Amino acid sequence: MIIMIELRSTLLLGNQAIALAALASGVSVAAGYPGTPSTEIIETLMEYKDIYVEWSTNEKVAFETAYGAAISGARAMACMKHVGVNVASDSLVSSSYTGVDGALVIVSAGDPGMWSSQNEQDNRYYGLMALIPILEPYDPQSAHDFTVKAFEISSRVGHPVILNTTTRVSHVRAPVKTLPRSSPVKGSLRKRPDRYSLVPDVARRDRDLQLERWEKIKEELESLVVVSGSGRKAIVASGISYPYVKEVLEDWRLQDEVKLIGVFSPVPLPDKVGRELMDVEEVLVVEELEPIVENQLKSFVVDEGLHIRVQGKKLTGRSGEMTLNRVRLAISKFMGLNSEVLERHLQPNVPPRPPAMCPGCPHRSSFVFMKRGVILGGMKETFYSGDIGCYSLGVLPPFNVQDSLISMGSSIGIANGVYRSTGTIPVAVIGDSTFFHAGLSSLANAVYNNTPLLVVVLDNRSTAMTGQQPSPSENMDIARVAAGLGVEYVSVADPFSTDFSKAVANAISWVKVNKKPALLIAKRACALKAVEGFSERPLAFVNEDKCTGCTICYDHFTCPAIMRKANKKAHIDPRECIGCGACVPICPFNAILLKGEKPEGWDRAWLS
Repeated sequence: MIIMIELRSTLLLGNQAIALAALASGVSVAAGYPGTPSTEIIETLMEYKDIYVEWSTNEKVAFETAYGAAISGARAMACMKHVGVNVASDSLVSSSYTGVDGALVIVSAGDPGMWSSQNEQDNRYYGLMALIPILEPYDPQSAHDFTVKAFEISSRVGHPVILNTTTRVSHVRAPVKTLPRSSPVKGSLRKRPDRYSLVPDVARRDRDLQLERWEKIKEELESLVVVSGSGRKAIVASGISYPYVKEVLEDWRLQDEVKLIGVFSPVPLPDKVGRELMDVEEVLVVEELEPIVENQLKSFVVDEGLHIRVQGKKLTGRSGEMTLNRVRLAISKFMGLNSEVLERHLQPNVPPRPPAMCPGCPHRSSFVFMKRGVILGGMKETFYSGDIGCYSLGVLPPFNVQDSLISMGSSIGIANGVYRSTGTIPVAVIGDSTFFHAGLSSLANAVYNNTPLLVVVLDNRSTAMTGQQPSPSENMDIARVAAGLGVEYVSVADPFSTDFSKAVANAISWVKVNKKPALLIAKRACALKAVEGFSERPLAFVNEDKCTGCTICYDHFTCPAIMRKANKKAHIDPRECIGCGACVPICPFNAILLKGEKPEGWDRAWLS
């Protein structure tokens, strides 16, 4: 295990602990794409100017940037959320064949329970498929320690390593004892086509070397198993499940009756785990999501001819986050204890709290005027093919403009399939950062195959959903990029203006006539970013003499600052209003006005 040099503790997020561990390991190149819950790793590393750190346009580019550095002998890190690994997977799998000359650590930040993701896939499967070892921390301290361990293994063996963290590790704060910084380990120009140019002959040789490294990796992971207690029953706990199991056994005074085996390298499962089970009759495996450890353990039991009953997902469940209550229930059943009281209290009665777009969010206006524009364009109905971003909230009423929402950049490709199978002209809705992340190839496909669809790019010049990280649209003109791809109809409009409906209608009319894709850019800055630096700003208010209580502003526009009074008339909370003025053109009776002067630079902050 890691021996800590500094005794002083610092209160850190798990992601900050990972970043500081990378610095202690000599990282010199780091790249990532913003994605909850991984974002703070790159943000923390960006504070250090003597290493190279970038927000890449997508996870594939981020991984390949780190991979290229590690090929050159540098110590490098790529950071992304779990679904981002899908984007990087092509090169990721090949990196296991070639290995690296330096060190390469990939942080995959999972989201069990899908708090901010479209799925909760278990990326430990990538370790099994690609033969890449997985280290799995359980708190911020272990996140720091295992990051250091990951760099050590990668450097010694010359192989990529995945650090598999989760929301409850990345986004929890705890005291962490951190190692001091090391000098960045940079690369040098190396030309090794016999290793890194994966034509079939090279790939076949690399495959044999990969399997040799895999055996060395198994030896390296023996230290990542901790054992306590004894008895004829054992519990094997992986990652964040370990402290939950430990707490339950201590609370119930079972720590001396049950052997507890903590596993922090679930792939490949260390041989030590099997050796610790030789005198055991029954095993419970507790792990989040898929039965990765459970299945490996069952294979070991069969291969060794052991008579051990192995239980896991039948008692713990397969979906969602592992929780203390789930662990209590599983252990009570495993130990033959009374679980009826626990089962009655497993589901807390928490009132629903649907998410909402921020006051001043330009996407709200885009959706309202987009729906009007579709009707003005002569389409009674269409298919709204959505994408990943703040605008995903358009799936909720009253907007209802995300009929599908699959993955980054999927909007245009899905729209193509919808048109080809139904003949209905669809509307693809995609954000500016997502457009550069994964929308370019599908837009090129739409041009290449003459797909009649309208692409609406919501350009708020920010990767806003993950905390206003920069977007390529800040210095790359989306209109020029689209035109360069061959899109013949490209238009830009302000979603705060009623003219946005006309812009949508005009684009749809062009698509209907020409049977080709058109692209409309809704250009207005993220509200949180636009108002930064302004101590004073205008405020919206309602003229009650003109307000008829029609409900449009609070029921159909749904800005959080607009409230309904007892008499149905609208009231705008000055504490919530940011003075954007988006609500002014929404009112058909001109009852909403702005008061106060716009500070200098106000319009430029929203529109430049």
